Amino acid sequence: MRARRRLTAVLVAVLVAGLTAACGPSFEGLRLRVATGAVGGVYNDLARPLADAWARDLGIARPEVLATQGSRDNLNRVLSGSADVAFVAADLAAESAAQHPGRLTALARIHDDYLHIVVRADSPYTSVSMLKGRHIAVGSPESGVEYIANRVLAVAGLTDSVSVQQLGLEDSLKALENHRLDALFWSGGLPTPLITTYTQKVGLRLLDMASLQEGMQAYSPVYSTATIPGSTYNQAGPVTTLVVPNFLVVPAKMADDVAEALTRGLYDARPALAEANRAALSIDVHPGIETEPLPLHPGALTYYRSLKV
Repeated sequence: MRARRRLTAVLVAVLVAGLTAACGPSFEGLRLRVATGAVGGVYNDLARPLADAWARDLGIARPEVLATQGSRDNLNRVLSGSADVAFVAADLAAESAAQHPGRLTALARIHDDYLHIVVRADSPYTSVSMLKGRHIAVGSPESGVEYIANRVLAVAGLTDSVSVQQLGLEDSLKALENHRLDALFWSGGLPTPLITTYTQKVGLRLLDMASLQEGMQAYSPVYSTATIPGSTYNQAGPVTTLVVPNFLVVPAKMADDVAEALTRGLYDARPALAEANRAALSIDVHPGIETEPLPLHPGALTYYRSLKV
């Protein structure tokens, strides 16, 4: 009789555990705000289908997608509590992690951004050094574009010898078209649709940045180099550019089960993200764990360990 009771108790415990596992955690009442970037940029393109996926998978209200000035603005929002998830360039994430130790974590390394220095095809400029004395757009205030552009100008010795304007991508392209600018900086995926459009409309060229690599890596090891093929924007040939990874950043105080679910949802949503922007094709769990110097959130780490990554 006792053996039968013990067996019955074990079976009941197994059944309850199975039902609990099947139900999973409840996220009822969870509200999320996702800090992205300018409308038309990669961050914003990816955030919209990701918000749809998280709403569906977690059974929550659709997260609010916030159009912002970019990476620095996004970090400030997470630190102030006015955003729960943020798309952030790795160079700014590294700086912020050093300034605010223990407050920021990452769910994943997502896609890489490629730095563009764009001039008109009919301009005489063929190198970064030739921009001395010129009018240059360095991205929106508080953006990751502005941050890396200022570093590039310093490495090139142009900080005090160019006229700088803080403009977003579309305004910069319009000013370049109307001869009110000589060059613009942009950091984004390949290809960036607006640059493709204006290349066809106006005729644009990219400047090679091979000579800047050593100086930029002295700033931060997060920078690497890559080639933008000529076919990307119908250029005469390839150019060497700087590459900076992007992270999906959350506050360290986020609950572990929420962080794990968001990480899982990110990878489950890859087909929809890639449909929204080709940059998402590079999202993968193996490079996804490479978020140094920002630590992975413990909940994200639980997800990666479940895959034995």
